[in-house]
Amino acid sequence: MALRVAVVGGGPAGSSTAEVLAKAGIETYLIERKLDNVKPCGGAIPLCMVSEFDLPPEIIDRRVRKMKMISPSNIEVNIGSTLKDDEYIGMCRREVLDGFLRDRAEKLGAKVINGTLHKLEIPSNDTDSYVLHYADHSNGTLEGEHKKLKVDLVVGADGANSRVAKAIDAGDYNYAIAFQERIRIPEDKMAYYEDLAEMYVGDDVSPDFYAWVFPKYDHVAVGTGTMKPNQSRIKELQKGIRERAAAKLRGGKIIRVEAHPIPEHPRPRRVVGRVALVGDAAGTVTKSSGEGIYFAAKSGRMCAEAIVEFSEQGTRTPTEKDLKVYIQRWDKQYGITYLVLDLLQRVFYRTDATREAFVEMCADMDVQKLTFDSYLYKTVVPANPLVQLKITAKTIGSLIRGNALAP
Repeated sequence: MALRVAVVGGGPAGSSTAEVLAKAGIETYLIERKLDNVKPCGGAIPLCMVSEFDLPPEIIDRRVRKMKMISPSNIEVNIGSTLKDDEYIGMCRREVLDGFLRDRAEKLGAKVINGTLHKLEIPSNDTDSYVLHYADHSNGTLEGEHKKLKVDLVVGADGANSRVAKAIDAGDYNYAIAFQERIRIPEDKMAYYEDLAEMYVGDDVSPDFYAWVFPKYDHVAVGTGTMKPNQSRIKELQKGIRERAAAKLRGGKIIRVEAHPIPEHPRPRRVVGRVALVGDAAGTVTKSSGEGIYFAAKSGRMCAEAIVEFSEQGTRTPTEKDLKVYIQRWDKQYGITYLVLDLLQRVFYRTDATREAFVEMCADMDVQKLTFDSYLYKTVVPANPLVQLKITAKTIGSLIRGNALAP
């Protein structure tokens, strides 16, 4: 038999899944609702993604080598002096990145369908096909033409509001809400953000996360995020970041307003039967940093690699047990990263006192190196024990000075 796989969702997670499957010669269908989608997203990617996913230089709009952490009392700490000359954080537009990854999967043999999934029919046994009912928009209409697709295996890469996850009863998760405005600012002000990104913390911009000003191709992305129960305050918090950054944004014009949900933790069930979830559908966004692009693409790749391995290059159908190996490998490789970032968020994003302590701590060179190495290369870097001890002592000292350890 020849394995047939449907990947629902054509973002970094879905495209990376489809690329690996198509490269292995597996019959792959990639279903994406909006082929020109401009997803609301900060757009930051770590250095390791550029090489690991073989991204060409033109995908990267900006190479950020400097960051400012700005405390609730507007104390600014400059970060980035520990970076080597060839190290940077990439800033990209999702419509450019997503289009590139999807086109590459298609060139390798994935069949791209411009469609919206309406229903996933679950078979009653381990051998029958899954049936996808979808609207095919290739005729240019919004309602599209109803079609069916039968496959042996489904990968849900269709985001936080995943229909695939609902169909397999994958369980709910809490999610944060992100709100972002793209603002075109005067050239002299844009020059300030040439290779600089800013992160603001404070109860006025987010009670449990951070706000940002990230440079893009010809504008800046200005946004914030927050979790339940503060989501009703999102417009007020966005006003807060605009006011904090007002002098640097003066004369700017809002060219786009965006909002989207961000999963706070993995779904209870990420594999059910012959259906696997990846990216936001699985809940791969990290706490503290809210980063999702790299982890989405990586989860798609690891899922597809497990499918190729256990299907013996597409000659047999993997079982639920086979697919769960992808989850086991994922949790083994990244579980500690998620735990550490969750702990950081709980400790440092609680009050303005803890946020002041956090920004003070960011001034330390050892902390900066550890943070950047962890972000750029996606490991919780095991520092020299003496350095680790020093960082721990400085953390406690900063918290005490900020009265953050008071009851």
